[in-house]
Amino acid sequence: MLHARLKAGLAGALLLGAFAAPALAQDDLVARGEYLAKAGDCTACHTTKGGEAMAGGYVFKMPMGTIISSNITPSKTKGIGNWTEEQFARALREGVSADGRRLYPAMPYTSYSNITDDDMKALYAYFQQAVKPVDADPVRKTELDFPFNLPGEMAAWDLLYANGKPFTPDPKLNDQQNRGKYLVDGLAHCSTCHTPRNSMMAEESDKFLSGAVVDGWMASNITPDKNSGIGGWSEDEIATYLKTGHVEGKAQAGGPMADAVEHSFQHLTDEDTHAIAAYLKTIPAIATSKTAQPAYSYGKVSPVDWTQYEPGEGASDTKDYTDTSTTDGPLLYNVNCAACHGINGEGSDDGHFPSLTHNTAVGAETPDNLVMAIVDGIHRESADGNAVMPAFAPETQVIHTGLDNDQIAAVSNFVTAQFGRGDAGLTGSKVASIRAGAPLPFLLKNAAALAIIGFVIGALVIIALIFWVVKRSRKTA
Repeated sequence: MLHARLKAGLAGALLLGAFAAPALAQDDLVARGEYLAKAGDCTACHTTKGGEAMAGGYVFKMPMGTIISSNITPSKTKGIGNWTEEQFARALREGVSADGRRLYPAMPYTSYSNITDDDMKALYAYFQQAVKPVDADPVRKTELDFPFNLPGEMAAWDLLYANGKPFTPDPKLNDQQNRGKYLVDGLAHCSTCHTPRNSMMAEESDKFLSGAVVDGWMASNITPDKNSGIGGWSEDEIATYLKTGHVEGKAQAGGPMADAVEHSFQHLTDEDTHAIAAYLKTIPAIATSKTAQPAYSYGKVSPVDWTQYEPGEGASDTKDYTDTSTTDGPLLYNVNCAACHGINGEGSDDGHFPSLTHNTAVGAETPDNLVMAIVDGIHRESADGNAVMPAFAPETQVIHTGLDNDQIAAVSNFVTAQFGRGDAGLTGSKVASIRAGAPLPFLLKNAAALAIIGFVIGALVIIALIFWVVKRSRKTA
């Protein structure tokens, strides 16, 4: 656990302590390292559900294959127990393991490059002294597809894209904003999810924090654009969202962001969450949609005419609530959603179940997060309690059949039409596409074929050169 006096004092001694920290006693150094590890959300990727802390095994399903996170406990046989502080720092900043192997950018070393020497020392002390050693390798191993499994590829990628630099305070920002910049650009690695990537899976720096698709979820535009981003959010609202995962009348965190709130942001001091909010207000605003108003501004409580679903005198065409194959959107909502979100989408009186009006997921230009919330559910533990919404995807069900893609499309269209921007026009195939995640860039999708073509062309060029040299030598002779 964090030392209470350290946590309480981070805003003072460590507001810029990440850049110029006073000397700390060893116990305080370890505690500070624990805090920084939470800021870096290390446990989210290096701890599997039900597994030992930091023992690795988390599965990243990437376009180039499957990457398995490593054991970063201080085990001397299976972890990093024999690593020096210099080797530890090189892995975090440059993506190079102690044995010289190149790490994959599923580990955000492109962001961690800005970690200061003082913070690196604290992180090293925490991982070496406070984490329990686990003398076991992850069950699965990283398996990359051709041609991404060829030696030397990551060295070339790093040369092109891993050009991070140590943190330097921006003279145009005040101390609080610089602290936020250090966290956002570094340990919190916000750009890893919120910045679009190019055809080589590198972040597009000119679109910094303007939003991207992650595992089907839309990591929102968090630039200060008034309509596309969070320009209409106050600093207090941003800080509250980081701590709790929700802001009434704005948004709720789901998917990867819910994990980040649970494992990382809720553990930060109020000073640090406010520093993040203050910095986000200073970055260039990027408009990513043609909308004339923010997503959360859409919606009104619009009473639904449910009389068609209730039997009346002489009624012969009442709706069948037991029909599990129906694609009737209002009926699906009434059966699956109304108990929590209200018959008219108003949510619960205590706010535990959010209103579907003035809700970013419902008013967004693209309904991806609404769809993914229905598919995966919401599971979030935060500073003000737990938020749970069941997953409705068929593969998650034990007793019930769940909702298929056509049904998810139907209920989503009803919700957006009744409570949000308007009918999203979803179809079952579009839902399937959202669940599959962002389409692969051309180079990644066709990497194997392009590599083979490249090898063939290279071989032909070499053969032609050999033929030319032999022919020329014969003429000379």
